[in-house]
Amino acid sequence: MSLLAARGVSVSYGGVHALTDVDLTVEPGQLIGLIGPNGAGKTTFIDALTGFTPHRGTVELDGRDLTQASAQVRARAGLARTWQSGDLFDDLSVGENLAVAAGGHTWWANLTQTLRGPAPAPQGVLESLARVGMESVIDLAPTDLSQGQRKLVGVARALAARPKVICLDEPAAGLDTGESQRLGLRLRAVANAGTALILVDHDMGLILGICDHVVVLEFGEVIAAGLPETVRADPAVITAYLGSSVNQ
Repeated sequence: MSLLAARGVSVSYGGVHALTDVDLTVEPGQLIGLIGPNGAGKTTFIDALTGFTPHRGTVELDGRDLTQASAQVRARAGLARTWQSGDLFDDLSVGENLAVAAGGHTWWANLTQTLRGPAPAPQGVLESLARVGMESVIDLAPTDLSQGQRKLVGVARALAARPKVICLDEPAAGLDTGESQRLGLRLRAVANAGTALILVDHDMGLILGICDHVVVLEFGEVIAAGLPETVRADPAVITAYLGSSVNQ
């Protein structure tokens, strides 16, 4: 049984079919790349998978049917996501940003913290930052970080809730080549440690360099899927998205 199985996922807005019968499976520790031209339906698929937009088809996580579940229920079940904007709470420290995402606070714990002052960062926060190599910034404000560091903190924030699968929506957007490469190394390490990732991005070097499996969308339909080297050479992909220069 796959860790995550999405079958026949379809999304329509009026008469516009944004997604049509998209299938995707993810195994534990697997890093899946999801690519396609602008408007191909990549973010729509992430929105449907995580419960932020209505869809047809089924979604199962670790054997549990989440098809009718809300975004909150899916998140608590272990299906997390990041957003294209990568926004952090700038009035909180990095550690506090992760502590909010980790959740699990009772009203009594919140009252105690208010009366006694901030408590030490939970162990899960430290572990999540360490997994992306950012433990040294735990007490900094997000405004003190570079764009690349902010993106890594966003990944750590998703990790803090201990999800089974994280959907990453364009985490390399706005990064230079060096920052994108460092992000890729950290994402590969996260997957190798057992957390499955679905990565949407336009950085083809990143996708083809770190992913185990790549799925290509065009006009809301899957046109290719397979190993990165197989997808790289697929004529339909070259025509739709990559361009002829990819084989040169």
